[in-house]
Amino acid sequence: MFEEDYKRRFVFGSDYGTSDYKYGPITLGERPAVIENRGYLPERSMVSKILGVEKDIVVGKDVAYFLESGADLSSRMIYPMRDGVVAKSDPTAWRVIKELTKFSLEEFKPSGFGFKGYYIVASLSAIAPRYMYENLINIYDEISRETGLIHASTIIPQPLAVAIAHKELSCVVVESGHGNTQVAPISRAPIRDAIVALNRGGSEANAITAEVLKDSGYGDLAKEESLVRRVKENLGLLPLNLDEAINYAKRNPEHVRAIYQVPGTRIKIDLAEYSWTRFLIGEYVFDPNHEIFQSYFKRGMPRPSDTRVGDITFYGMLDMAETIIRAVERCPVELQPHLYSHIILSGGNFMWRPVSTMKGIAVDSQTKLQHMLRDKGLENVNVRLSPEPQYAVWRGCIVYGYAIPANYRWEWEKMEGWVYHTK
Repeated sequence: MFEEDYKRRFVFGSDYGTSDYKYGPITLGERPAVIENRGYLPERSMVSKILGVEKDIVVGKDVAYFLESGADLSSRMIYPMRDGVVAKSDPTAWRVIKELTKFSLEEFKPSGFGFKGYYIVASLSAIAPRYMYENLINIYDEISRETGLIHASTIIPQPLAVAIAHKELSCVVVESGHGNTQVAPISRAPIRDAIVALNRGGSEANAITAEVLKDSGYGDLAKEESLVRRVKENLGLLPLNLDEAINYAKRNPEHVRAIYQVPGTRIKIDLAEYSWTRFLIGEYVFDPNHEIFQSYFKRGMPRPSDTRVGDITFYGMLDMAETIIRAVERCPVELQPHLYSHIILSGGNFMWRPVSTMKGIAVDSQTKLQHMLRDKGLENVNVRLSPEPQYAVWRGCIVYGYAIPANYRWEWEKMEGWVYHTK
């Protein structure tokens, strides 16, 4: 009984997203801490050594203080995950994952007597191969021995964490983050044979945003990935119907025009007569097949391509609604109506804001996707957007860790349970 009470006090969620790492203990309540899933390899210098800040890998908010010239960023900035997967033979990427995990645990290290380490619940992409589970558990073993901050650990797929957070264990979870989009039908557990993945996510929205910036005269700023992402989040719009939205924007340019002031700088980004391109940013994630995107492909922007990761094919050009239909139709016919009536959207890539002055023109993700599914002949569908969708996975980790018994030991056959680590 003591161990069960201890576990519930010290559950720690770790959501390893391709772009952001969300983390923190149960005591945070509704929102986790968030840092970018990246690490920086600073150049060794005598000044850093004298000041006592010499490090092999820098993670978290300190990265900004170590950045050197732009030319060095591409070789020294390490983003460990590609489409939710860390390459097996990439030791530097795994070192970044370890440092991020240590950083997060140390940030919330309790000072009270009796702490013997967290019960950490990690969440990985639904298509993460088994070696990622093995490597992550080995990393937790190392951190436990080095710091004593981990007592036990477990790992669950991100879509399952979303379903748990919403108390829906028969549903379709559409988890769309920076690297990819996973459509996972769930019936008490993800139906792995029915998972359909897209090779599109927030990074593709960033790519079209960079092209929009170039066309608008901000080519120099389009090279800075973090700035491009902020422009996407502040200026990007999701159209209900792209053709109608573009026509509206060209007839009412002042209604669509917006200016983004980069915080802490004198830089103002004004798309001016190109403000209609704001609608391209959201549309590209949901459906890149519109003819207007062909001009960008011809000018050199990479077309989203099909790619293979393990036994999963990531589709490049499949639209979001068709992706859901393919996933659901891989399930038993009797289950399909129930799945269509419980579609949950999760992930930062679904955080498109409707605009009250453009009602029916610029919409949110659930309105857009419900419209797309009905256009394909599905009337009895119910799509809902998770409240604060970028945090749904982390919340599911916390709920799962709180509920799963402390005496339930890890089983590789089921891929569930607690792994206890030695100090």
